[in-house]
Amino acid sequence: MSSITTTKELDVLKARLKTTWMAGDYDRFSRYMEQGARIFYEQLDVPAGCQLLDVACGSGQVALWAARDGVNVTGVDLAPNLVQRANARAHAEGLKARFLEGDAESLPFEDGDFDVVTSLVGAMFAPWPELVARELLRVCSPGGTIAMGNWTREGFIGQMFETFARFIAPSGMPAPVLWGDETVVRERLGHGVSDLAMTRRQYSFTYPFPPAEVVEFFRHYYGPAHCAFAALNETDARKLRDELETLWSAHNRGGDELTVVSSEYLEVIAVKA
Repeated sequence: MSSITTTKELDVLKARLKTTWMAGDYDRFSRYMEQGARIFYEQLDVPAGCQLLDVACGSGQVALWAARDGVNVTGVDLAPNLVQRANARAHAEGLKARFLEGDAESLPFEDGDFDVVTSLVGAMFAPWPELVARELLRVCSPGGTIAMGNWTREGFIGQMFETFARFIAPSGMPAPVLWGDETVVRERLGHGVSDLAMTRRQYSFTYPFPPAEVVEFFRHYYGPAHCAFAALNETDARKLRDELETLWSAHNRGGDELTVVSSEYLEVIAVKA
């Protein structure tokens, strides 16, 4: 369980999380993740016409793929600017999708409202994972599918999070990468499902610029990185930047002018009991 114990502490943490995810420009950041989101979505083979909820949807990178396939899509996210952007993108394409501000730990829907409930590297960042698991199960219809993609501790993004953690004080919430551990996921979701399949997969990041520029891209546009750098003094910010450049360079398969890095994530596909 989280070490956040009082309502006031939780309110402060939620406000900080909202500020974090509103920082930078996640919509611009996520455009480089869209092909990975498409691969994640297509693995699910969602039939047209069903009701899909995407939790912690960002600016719609999974939800919009589903809507293009004729799925009835709802997305929720803690950050209102991302919800606004997702709605604008759906409207521009004439897609049947709606996006709402909402909390993964207290979803504004009735029991069993959705045939498919997804969350790609989103709900894993909520501070009370037990509540997240409860809500994902609650809003999914019996026999429906719950699908998550969660960064693992061992993967590249997990290593990047560890690099940030050396410079930033812990938040008091459980490590998000615990959602990338099969045993932990089984403990959190297993009681409410009739089938639970977990597969470690690779998510490919491709940027048309070298690793040093990728670090700057994260710094400017990825909310957690933006806030982490802003909280550091000049010396520590430079050290963090250097460590991140070393990490990205060590894993880069794209040569001097291109960055191609893969990161492991845990694909979770559960059937609601």
